This record gives sequence, structure tokens and C-alpha cells, in this order.
Amino acid sequence: MRREQRLRRGVDFDRVRANRRSWAHPLLVCYEQFRGDSEPTRVGIVVGRRVGKAATRNRIKRRIREISRALYPQLHPGYDLVVIARQPSAGAALSDLFTALESVITRLTVGRGLSEARTRGTDKAVVQKDAT
Repeated sequence: MRREQRLRRGVDFDRVRANRRSWAHPLLVCYEQFRGDSEPTRVGIVVGRRVGKAATRNRIKRRIREISRALYPQLHPGYDLVVIARQPSAGAALSDLFTALESVITRLTVGRGLSEARTRGTDKAVVQKDAT
């Protein structure tokens, strides 16, 4: 993801989590905060140490980043999102993570247009790549 599409500072992560607007799935938790500007939505990914060792955490981050990249065009601008991977995401397939993130984002304000895209079939490219 490009630099302007990512959350990079710890202060930003803390601010989004302090907003307390979150939605959960057994694999992921997603926090949302409206910034009130027309800048692109920024996404931050957190994978804690209890999920697994470094290689496992990095693999999960790469998968969530790829899924976020596929879903990004349908997101409304002006939001900050923090996606937190839960422990079962270590053994989940890419298609399971895609379904989890998609279901959480459609419940968020930022992803209200995502349900129309799902009916058109534009988001199935990542699920097809589930070769890992």
C-alpha cells in the first residue's frame, strides 16, 4: 500500500483505538475513526506476539495488506482503520481472511459501498489467489 494509505505513527493507532468504534470477527477486529477530511482512508495492521513467531506474524500482515489493497477502492475517504489479527488467523487460509475482513468492513461506515461491489463480483480476485 502507498504511504498515504497507511497508518504509521503509534499516536494514530492509539487515537483510532481510543475512539472505541470496533467490530469483531473470530479472525479479526477492526477499529474505525472518522477524520472529517477528504484525504484517502488510512489502514493500519496490528499482529501481536501471541499470534505466533515473527515469520507467522509477517505472513499474516502480508495477507491482510493484500486483502486491504483489493478492498481499498470501495472504501470512503476520510477514515482511519486499524485491523488487529486474532490468534486463529495464523492458521486461516487467505480466502477465510478475505471473507473476515470483508464482513467486518461492510459493517463499518467506511465500507458501506462494499455490499454493492460484492453483488457485482469485483472482489473475487484475491480469493482466486489462495495458492499459499
